[in-house]
Amino acid sequence: MSKRTLLTYFSSSSSSTPLETNDNTRQPKMPRVEFRCSDIISDPGLRKPIDDYPSEIRDQVKRAYVLRGPTQQALGFTYPRQWQSGEWRSFQHHWFGKYDWLEYSEAKDAAFCFYCYLFFQPGKPEKIGSNVFAKIGYEQWKKALEKFDKHAASQSHCNSRSNCDDFMNQRTSVARKFEKHTEEESRYKIRLTSSIDVARFLIMQADAFRGHDESSTSLNKGTYREMIDWYKDKVETVKDAYNNGYKNCQMLSPDIQKDITKACAEEVTAVILDEIHGRKFSVLIDESQDVSIKEQMAMILRFVNDEGKVMERFLGLKHIEKCTSVALKEALLSMISSHKLSISKLHGQGYDGASNMRGEFNGVQKLIHDENPYAFYVHCFAHQLQLVVVAVSTSTPAIADFFNYVPLIVNTVGASCMRKDVLLAKHHDKLLEKVENCEIATGRGLNQESSLARPGDTRWGSHLKTLLRILVMWEAILEVLEIVKKDSIKPTCNGGAFGLIGKMKTFDFVFILHLMIELLSITDNLSRALQRKDQDIVEAMHLIMGVKERLQDTRDNGWEPLFKRVKSFYDKNQIKVPNMDKEVNARGTSTRRRQKEMNHRFSEVSSELLVCMAALNPRNSFSSFDVDKLVRLAEIYAEDFDVGHILLLPSELKEFHVHVRNNKEFLGCTELSKVAEIMVKTKMNTSYPLVYRLIELTLILPVATASVERVFSAMSLIKTDLCNKMGDEWLNDLMICYVEKEIFRSITNEKIIQRFEAMKKRRMLLTQKNIVNFQRYT
Repeated sequence: MSKRTLLTYFSSSSSSTPLETNDNTRQPKMPRVEFRCSDIISDPGLRKPIDDYPSEIRDQVKRAYVLRGPTQQALGFTYPRQWQSGEWRSFQHHWFGKYDWLEYSEAKDAAFCFYCYLFFQPGKPEKIGSNVFAKIGYEQWKKALEKFDKHAASQSHCNSRSNCDDFMNQRTSVARKFEKHTEEESRYKIRLTSSIDVARFLIMQADAFRGHDESSTSLNKGTYREMIDWYKDKVETVKDAYNNGYKNCQMLSPDIQKDITKACAEEVTAVILDEIHGRKFSVLIDESQDVSIKEQMAMILRFVNDEGKVMERFLGLKHIEKCTSVALKEALLSMISSHKLSISKLHGQGYDGASNMRGEFNGVQKLIHDENPYAFYVHCFAHQLQLVVVAVSTSTPAIADFFNYVPLIVNTVGASCMRKDVLLAKHHDKLLEKVENCEIATGRGLNQESSLARPGDTRWGSHLKTLLRILVMWEAILEVLEIVKKDSIKPTCNGGAFGLIGKMKTFDFVFILHLMIELLSITDNLSRALQRKDQDIVEAMHLIMGVKERLQDTRDNGWEPLFKRVKSFYDKNQIKVPNMDKEVNARGTSTRRRQKEMNHRFSEVSSELLVCMAALNPRNSFSSFDVDKLVRLAEIYAEDFDVGHILLLPSELKEFHVHVRNNKEFLGCTELSKVAEIMVKTKMNTSYPLVYRLIELTLILPVATASVERVFSAMSLIKTDLCNKMGDEWLNDLMICYVEKEIFRSITNEKIIQRFEAMKKRRMLLTQKNIVNFQRYT
């Protein structure tokens, strides 16, 4: 056949590939359709038919669904009841154990067939046709088992199941039957494992994979390919596997890199979901912009594991186009549903103070609470503490003015490298002088080189660090400002340094410096305690009450010690002390309304829910233990305690109280989380199941969203200015592995290989025997 004949044949065919015409014009290129995780919908009643997906990604969608398995609610889920055939009927959870293909839709209250949805082929209609279980849903529960049995025996269902087995078993394909090259399979195994090892390292270090120029002549092909080349130079077997293996299966392409990372992320997520395993949980949500100005929502799950330990696990990122409460609520429910978690198990919400999150009428917390009345909301305690400090620091004009001067001092002294060097040199000389005069002690870790830290607007712990540095480096800072004043050519710089020197030598500045260091030290300890991952709400309330008492004590009895320290500083630095007995006309507005800022911000501490939970405080041998309050707590969680449980609970609580007060294991225990661990360790969780359930519900209630903020810190390391075009799926997979490093380290290469090969059709596959007997090489 001639070239002209071939061209005529292909031009007249229905091929979707555009051909070049005589006038060198091309048809417009169609946009490439890519598979996304959002294409997978957990609820079978809300899925669109498989045939509605673009043909390019249809197989990927099927494979993703098969890897996830059918949607089957966890034990304890409450199925709605309907009046059918003269009595109330509902779907029964134990049906899942008999029919592995069975799925349940919460949206439609209907049963579906997992295999028929994916592989149903319309044909001759049947009495119990697969079309009902594939698209419509079965809703009649009177003779459901009989209908399920008939469907399982139907030809269309058997064909769908057989098609699914053939689809997932890549080794049964015709191409695979002709593949008998065991030597090449061994090389493929080495290449694949090398790629996984390199990907593991880059993920753990938050390093970029790709390079600007990845051609063979490039001097820097990107970290991934450069590390593969380094691996080849160091290990002869790896070099042979790449140089003598199939050139179209090198395992180096960007798609392979993404697939390996996705396999790693899915394995990490599988471990997290296995940890939850139908347990009750709470969510911690926050949103932030990434470097490409995309709004990303991060979700953390908080739950109590089998050992009684409080866990906070990162579930993933989701790009949101709108930050409205409705959009955030839909994104939250979508993430929960996509991981086959039920909203009925959601028993806590933790957000910041944004109006779209905590709004009383239209906020996310209210919308979720309408869906599940037991998903109680707690405003992040750490965020509330920051609001308290900001409110107090801006309420008094003198203090507000003080914090306006602090960044000016830091910026002036650290405006150039030369000034920083002079500051460090002056501070070093002052330290040596004090050591020689025995004014300060010496030792390991003491008197280390330091510089002024810039205070941040969102974390007032940084202000404490800055103020401490100013106090320690006082003389050096003044000397540097004197140098700036003398050497500055421009009058603006000269005048600025002159004004700062005069301000620092005033009584007000020094006094407020010492005062704020003392106050911020008290709140900083609380802030650090609230940001612990295993911090529980009972201990957090105890810490808040302790800080309130310390602040009140400082207000009542702290003047004399504070003034004594300040006066000593004045005398040492030759600062004039004003006459404290002289009457001064009051200026400004009254600050009485700020005296109770802690009570105003932490008003929910006095709510009935938290007051009842406080009765579980183990401090002083459970001295706060109150049976009536704990029974009331069980009544608040009515879904978790039925009428029979409420009747049995008082006697179990009394017996538990006597037991723990006489048990040496609980001696000196001050945190509720430790109580749960000891109960699991000593099997008391089975002896007192209702008490342990109360403790578990208390522990999962979130305290602070610090874990979510750590996620955004990790995001800034992974998605940088040089990697600002990173896709959302790619970013999410990298984030899951990086944030949950502990789990990621424990996952073996064998599991990643199995997940990687099952994700999509591969040019080569490892036999099951080679995967099981997998040997690492050196």
